[in-house]
Amino acid sequence: MDDSPSVPPSLRIRMKKLFLAALFFLMPFLAMAASVQPQTSLAMVGDALYPADFAHFPYVNPDAPKGGMLKLGATGTFDSLNPFIVRGQPPFGLASGTMSLVYESLMTRGWDEPFTLYGLIAESVEVASDRSSITFNINKSAHFSDGTPITSDDVMFSYQTLRDKGRPNHRAYYKKVALAEKLSPTRIKFNFKPDDTSGKKGGMIDREMPLIIGLMPIIPMHDWQNRDFNQTSLRIPVGSGPYKITMVDVGRSITYERDTHYWAQDLPVQRGLYNFNKIRIDYYRDDSVSLQAFKAGQYDLKRESDPAKWATSYDFPAVKEGRARLERMEHHRTEPAYGYIMNTRRALFKDPVLRAALEYSFDFNWVNKNLFHGQVKRVNSFFPNSELAAPPLPEGQELEILNAYRSQLPPDIFTDPVTPPEAASQEEFRDNLLKAETMLREAGYKIDGDMLLTPSGVPVSFEIMLSDPSEEKITLNWVTALKRLGIEAKVHTVDSAQYQSRLAAFDYDVTANKWSNSLSPGNEQMFFWGSAAADQKGSRNYAGVKDPVVDALAASIPNAATRDDLVAASRALDRVLMKGNYVVPLYYLGADDIASWTRIHHPEQMPLYGNVMESWWGSGS
Repeated sequence: MDDSPSVPPSLRIRMKKLFLAALFFLMPFLAMAASVQPQTSLAMVGDALYPADFAHFPYVNPDAPKGGMLKLGATGTFDSLNPFIVRGQPPFGLASGTMSLVYESLMTRGWDEPFTLYGLIAESVEVASDRSSITFNINKSAHFSDGTPITSDDVMFSYQTLRDKGRPNHRAYYKKVALAEKLSPTRIKFNFKPDDTSGKKGGMIDREMPLIIGLMPIIPMHDWQNRDFNQTSLRIPVGSGPYKITMVDVGRSITYERDTHYWAQDLPVQRGLYNFNKIRIDYYRDDSVSLQAFKAGQYDLKRESDPAKWATSYDFPAVKEGRARLERMEHHRTEPAYGYIMNTRRALFKDPVLRAALEYSFDFNWVNKNLFHGQVKRVNSFFPNSELAAPPLPEGQELEILNAYRSQLPPDIFTDPVTPPEAASQEEFRDNLLKAETMLREAGYKIDGDMLLTPSGVPVSFEIMLSDPSEEKITLNWVTALKRLGIEAKVHTVDSAQYQSRLAAFDYDVTANKWSNSLSPGNEQMFFWGSAAADQKGSRNYAGVKDPVVDALAASIPNAATRDDLVAASRALDRVLMKGNYVVPLYYLGADDIASWTRIHHPEQMPLYGNVMESWWGSGS
C-alpha cells in the first residue's frame, strides 16, 4: 500500500479500509494454510496409534531372520501379470490388499487400528482440516526395482491411468478427485470434489478420500507409458515392493524373490516383515487336492475357511508328531454379515411380520452342532465380531441418535434386544416355531390343509437362490422347518455367471449372501442400504431397503469426526437394520484357522485384524 505524500489522504484511508477488509476475509484461509503441517500418518478418525518416531509395529518380530523359502498353495489358476484391470486372472501376492509383494502404495496400513495409514512411498502428507485436499511428500530414497526413482510423475500417471482404465472401484473413487497438481518432482497434491451420492449439489467432502488415494498403487510410468494398459500381459512387471518375480509357470506356479536392494527395508513400517528370500505359490485344481498337497508337505501353510473341514480333515500324522501345527487365531475385525436375504421388492416380503416370523424358523443350534461341530457363532449384527455391533439395548450416544428419530421407529426398539431368536434345544426350537405361527395367525395368515396362506389368500412359497453347493445342506434343514409352518420353499443352486447376473438384477426371492464391513465403515453404507441404491441395478442393497431413517443414519457414518461418533452411528444403523428383519442370520467364526508346518514361525502378538502373513519367518538359511 502506497503511503507517499502524492496519494490524497481520502484515497489513502479508503485503501487502508479495503486492505483491512481483504485481510479480514483472508484470515481464515491463511490460518488454515498455516495449520496444514506435514504428518507421517493419517487416521480415518482421531489420531494414529503410533508416533512419528516409532521403531516398528508391535505385532512383528523386528529381529526375525531373513532367508529361506515360503511355499504357499492356491486354488484355481492365473493367466496375467496385470492386476489392475478386469481382464485376466492375476496371481496371488502381486498386488492384493493384504499381501502386495511387487507393487506398493503411497502409504501402508497399520493392522492394529481400524483404518490408519503410515508413510511408505510418501514419507509425509499434508491434509486440509476439512479433508478437501491432501499433499504427498515422496521419500527421496524411494525407487523402483530397476533403480528408477519414484517421482510425482509416476503418481500422476498411476492416478490418471487407474482412473481411466483401471478396475471399477479405482475408476469410481479416483473420479472424486477434482484436480491433481504436481508441485515438484517429489510433491503432488490432490483436491477432492464434494460428495454427490445423495443427489444434492454442494455435498460434503468424502472424508475417506485422502486415505483411499493414500492406498493407490503406484505403477512406473517409464514401464507402462508405451504399452496398452487394458490388455492382459505376462511381461515381468517393474514395481517398488520388497519382491521381484523371478519365475512364472502360467497357471501353475509363480516365484517371488526378495529384492536385496529394496529401498524401504529399514523403514519402521517394514521392519520385521517380508522375511523370506523366496515365496513360491503353487496352484491346485480344487481345495481337496490342495489339502492333500499340504498334508504331504508340498507347501508350508494353509488357511481353512470351512469349519467342518477344520474339525474333521486335519488329523494327520505330522500334527501328532509335532511337525505340523493347527492354530485357531482369534481376531477382532468385523466378520461378514452372512444370511438368507429376503428381497423386499417382492410383494411377499414387503410384510415385516412374515420376515420376523421367518427368523424364528431357522434352527441355528442344530446346524452348529451337527454340521459345524459347535465351532461357529450366530450372526447377531451387520457388524459381527466388532465394537460396531449394537449392544442389547441402546444407551449413551447411540440412544441420543435414535431419540432424534423416535417418532419414526417402533417403540420396542428402545426396550427389546434386536438379536435373532435363540433355541438351545429342540424343545426351545419348537417353541420358536409356535411363536412364528402365532405371529402369522395374528397378522391374518391362515392354514389351508398343510399350506400357509397370506391374508389375501395367496400360498406362501418362494425360491432360495444359492451359488455354492456347500450351502445346500444348511438350506435344506431350513426348508424342512419352513414346511412345518406350511411354507413351501424350493432350493435352486445356479452357476456363478447366472448367480451374478440374477443378483445384479435383483431377480430372486431369497438368496444366501453377505455384506463385508471394515472396522471403519464409510460411504459404502449408502450403497448397501440407501433408498437410491435399492433401485440401482448392481448395487449391494440386496434386500431392497427403503427407509428414510436408514438413509439418514447411513449418510451420517462417513461424516463422523471422532471414533466415538462413528461407533455410535454404526450401532444405531445396525439396530434399525436388525429390527427390519431383512435377513435370517447365519454364522461366522471370529478366528482364522491356520495349519502350518513347524519349519516356519510367526510372532506371538496378533494385531486387531488378525494374522499378518508378511510377518512370518523361516529358518533363516
